[in-house]
Amino acid sequence: MAEQLQPGVWFLDVGLVRPVNTNSYLIDDGTVTLIDTGLWINCPSLQSELADAGYEPSDIDRVLLTHYDLDHTTGLGRLAPSFDGQVYIGRRDYDLSTGAFDPPLLHHKGLFHRVVRLFFPIAADDVRPVRDGERIGNFTAFDTPGHNPGHVAYVHNDGAAFVGDLVWERGGRLRPPVWLDSYDMNELRESIAEFWSRAPPFEVLGVGHGAPITTDARQVYRELLDRL
Repeated sequence: MAEQLQPGVWFLDVGLVRPVNTNSYLIDDGTVTLIDTGLWINCPSLQSELADAGYEPSDIDRVLLTHYDLDHTTGLGRLAPSFDGQVYIGRRDYDLSTGAFDPPLLHHKGLFHRVVRLFFPIAADDVRPVRDGERIGNFTAFDTPGHNPGHVAYVHNDGAAFVGDLVWERGGRLRPPVWLDSYDMNELRESIAEFWSRAPPFEVLGVGHGAPITTDARQVYRELLDRL
């Protein structure tokens, strides 16, 4: 069931099977933005979550992808053919998904991505790479590599941050993603710290896995930094 986090901001639970959840977010500030799309098969589906929030795929003006992973990008196909807006993703993950960048063959996630993109490529003409610090409407993009080489977090002017798999939530606390699902844990920890220092204040923290933080989000994030 879609949940409104604050006016114009919706949490969409597009997990494969509950409680294994992946999160998408819809932001309507006059332009309708979807952040991440879940898997190509989800229960509940992206379409049903959009409908719960009062939207259809044709209402979406743009999609912001935090990174190239199956559970965040392959739901794009479920928006077709109604959605014809622009899709954005971080530069390094754009290159990763299109084949312009080959991840290390002997790296556990690099090998995984080499296989995945054979079956789930992102068409280069349909997606635009994002630069660090770039403004996209009322969002600012922040490079946050580590989980993926081109992972990006997006912060909205109204104080909502959408961080994908920069951090995960469990039991009201944040933690880094696990080693098996990441490229470089040291780089990931650095990104967690740098995002804190660079990002403007936020009241809502939308994570890719776990529950979004809607109360004392900055404090909860600060507590993670103290544990790193």
